[in-house]
Amino acid sequence: MTDVYFIGIGGIGMSAIARYYKFKGLRVSGYDRTPSDLTRQLEAEGIGVHYEDDCGFIPKNVEDTLVVYTPAIPADMGELVYVQTHGYRVVKRSRILGEITKDQTCLAVAGTHGKTTTSTLVAHILTESGNGCSAFLGGISKNYDTNFLVSHTPTVVAEADEFDRSFLQLHPSIAVITAMDADHLDIYGDLAHVQEAFREFASQVKDTVILKYGLPLTEEHTGAKILTYHYNDPRADFHAENLTVDASGHFTYDLVHPYGKISGIRVGTLGWVNVENSIAAAAICLRYGIEPDKIRHAIASYQGARRRLDEHINNGRITYIDDYAHHPEELATAISSIREIFPGRKITGIFQPHLYTRTRDLAPEFAKALSGLDKLILLDIYPAREEPIPGVTSEIIFKDVTAPEKVLIDKEELMPMLEKENIDVLVTFGAGNIDRFIGPIREMLEKR
Repeated sequence: MTDVYFIGIGGIGMSAIARYYKFKGLRVSGYDRTPSDLTRQLEAEGIGVHYEDDCGFIPKNVEDTLVVYTPAIPADMGELVYVQTHGYRVVKRSRILGEITKDQTCLAVAGTHGKTTTSTLVAHILTESGNGCSAFLGGISKNYDTNFLVSHTPTVVAEADEFDRSFLQLHPSIAVITAMDADHLDIYGDLAHVQEAFREFASQVKDTVILKYGLPLTEEHTGAKILTYHYNDPRADFHAENLTVDASGHFTYDLVHPYGKISGIRVGTLGWVNVENSIAAAAICLRYGIEPDKIRHAIASYQGARRRLDEHINNGRITYIDDYAHHPEELATAISSIREIFPGRKITGIFQPHLYTRTRDLAPEFAKALSGLDKLILLDIYPAREEPIPGVTSEIIFKDVTAPEKVLIDKEELMPMLEKENIDVLVTFGAGNIDRFIGPIREMLEKR
């Protein structure tokens, strides 16, 4: 194999694999629908990217070319149809990740939320401790400014994505499962099938499953040892005690674990939710064999992943945070974390729903979560890979939100509206293209 061609190269998971093959010395190129910061970085690294559906860019050496595609690409997309009908080896992203990790010690983080922050922290602990790892991450690490880390240590950290049952391609040595909520119901149909897929994933883990305390998964579902973790429940094998929070929203705690205690861990990222994520990351690293002092030091120096409770301005007068939350549980968790950090302050949230199916399936849950804000600014649905569904608009969330203030607007109206707003704590939420507003919002608030 000399060439690897990616259809959907700008995706967060796809770009990490593209970088891996570039590191391995292969010729790497690909298609994406629109330019982005990620595609521009890939181009700067010597990877060819184009933005029109044009088979002329596909390498001609059929026998020596691997084609990797993301399931987010429509089945009738011209380039995908071409490679499928012209003898190329064509595989989904998830299968390639399974192939890359199968001969290495794989540490995987699965869950319907929390997996990007946790897996990025696991990779940081292993790197900072001197052990090293390769890592395929679902977000950009702020410590390393990348979604891909590489090392000659035969250990790989992988974010195990439940979308399209992708994580069933992985057979980890140790895995964390953070949550098993109803999501991707366009794939799974209902919560029971989501949970069934997570149990199947657990059955493929070789050594240890580290499970959020209370999740419906037991020894009958896996041959691996099960250990549990929780933010502060003393019944969990790994949990925090002596929690304190400083004025900037950073927690310090003692980690109780089956082998002893790590005292005085300061969390480098904001909020109680990141205490819990750090406990999960510490658990997987302790089980892997990293020394407690190195874990304490790395958690303190961890800057987080971009768009995960991402602190842009926090000067005591105005606070602006950006978060990828796009599921009701994620929103509720993020809002409660922010509320605890900044008691008594007015929290304004801007939310862009992601996918028509998710909005349709979870509208009441979205309304309940967003009602935790003091003011909601709700935008139109970001469709991603989907066609519109009749009757499914942001209005089906908006009508049931009970926040003291709420407004439903087009995204073109957002910046003019914010110019007139009296901002205290502002948060942008969503997995669509709401991230395009981060720079303009930060710039506007810094001028105040």
